[in-house]
Amino acid sequence: MNFTHNPPGAVPSVVPVFPGTVDCIEAVQECIKDPECKRQLRHLEYCVDEEAVAPLSLEGRQACVDAQNNLMHYQSLQECKCQRGSRMEQQCLSIYWTVRFPQGYDDIETSPYEDIELELVKNSETSKLASIVSVSSLPLTDQNQCLKAAQDCGLYEKCGSLRSEYALACTKIIPGTNHCNRHKCHRALRRFLERVPEEYSFGVLFCPCSDTLCGERRRKTIVPSCSYEERDGQPNCLNLESYCLKDNLCRSRLADFQQNCQPSSLSPSGCLRESVAVCLKAYAGLIGTIMTPNYVSNSSTEVSQWCNCEGSGNQWQDCLRILHMFNSNTCLREDNLGLQTKRIQFKTFLCFQKVVESEEDEEEEEEEEEEDQTGGGGGFNVIPPFSDKATVTNLGSEAGRVHSSASTFSIPHFLLAALLLIALRWG
Repeated sequence: MNFTHNPPGAVPSVVPVFPGTVDCIEAVQECIKDPECKRQLRHLEYCVDEEAVAPLSLEGRQACVDAQNNLMHYQSLQECKCQRGSRMEQQCLSIYWTVRFPQGYDDIETSPYEDIELELVKNSETSKLASIVSVSSLPLTDQNQCLKAAQDCGLYEKCGSLRSEYALACTKIIPGTNHCNRHKCHRALRRFLERVPEEYSFGVLFCPCSDTLCGERRRKTIVPSCSYEERDGQPNCLNLESYCLKDNLCRSRLADFQQNCQPSSLSPSGCLRESVAVCLKAYAGLIGTIMTPNYVSNSSTEVSQWCNCEGSGNQWQDCLRILHMFNSNTCLREDNLGLQTKRIQFKTFLCFQKVVESEEDEEEEEEEEEEDQTGGGGGFNVIPPFSDKATVTNLGSEAGRVHSSASTFSIPHFLLAALLLIALRWG
């Protein structure tokens, strides 16, 4: 049975995000037009709500399984996906996981997001032009590349502004306490990574370093004392994952990471999917969740979760699996994390004209302000906030200083045009 009920040859009413991909919100809009589909979906929503309060009885769980099986006939609901960072992401993910409850609810190795490779193909022409321009770049010097990446970020208005925003959110102390608001810190980090072009954000996250000063700046980029570390020492990795799986966003970003960063010793890149770019995007998607990863020291590019396996008992191997997703993952090896900084720096020329905030951004900011006032927004902050004792040195003041300089420094439009014309002639 096809729940869209389109006659032969008709154009499907569910609009795909990309060819072959159906958005879950669109799929539900079609589902509720069918009384039987709507009834089964509402029953699954009830199951999810009840399970969140207390474990379901055997009889109740079986009824949920029956409802899920009855929805298997509605193909669009089964195949729908969500868009990363969209305004409706939380609502879309709620639909995605509801349809999979209870069977398939524990599948955290299949991404609920649209295939990222299609998006990369869409931007291939921009990438090609950036590669052409980068041919003229100077060799990598001993300059602190992480400082250079931060300065480049400040020269792009949106990057400098959103970087200052998360720096403030992650270093501001809650009145009457000695720690930050981790929920606000995580949300500001996600806004930065979702709204700033990767030419800038990836440059800040994955800048290559040859000395400990640069490495320390890179390690403290995401303000680990608020977003990453714990006041009372490292939690058990199994507990960390358990907290993550209770939140649809964290669960989804973790599934996306596990699908797109599966290691392979037989692959030249170390990645099963042979796409380092896809893995790095999925890795960045975890930042701003309870599973935020980070560099473990200022002297290497090894990354890990802030957790350990002490006290795991007979679940020791399961705990190690979580740790090894990061610290023994060939897809996250040094030459993959150390991106081609020259190419990224020159690609930023292509983005200087993208400085106008969209109406959608402004509307979302207003919505988030309302969430702060009402306590809504699906906030998830089960692990206590961390003390601000080890925040990044001068991060807030530096971000503001660089951002201020951006208002007085600009590249003339004719120079940008000349660079692009030269690049096109080389092509």
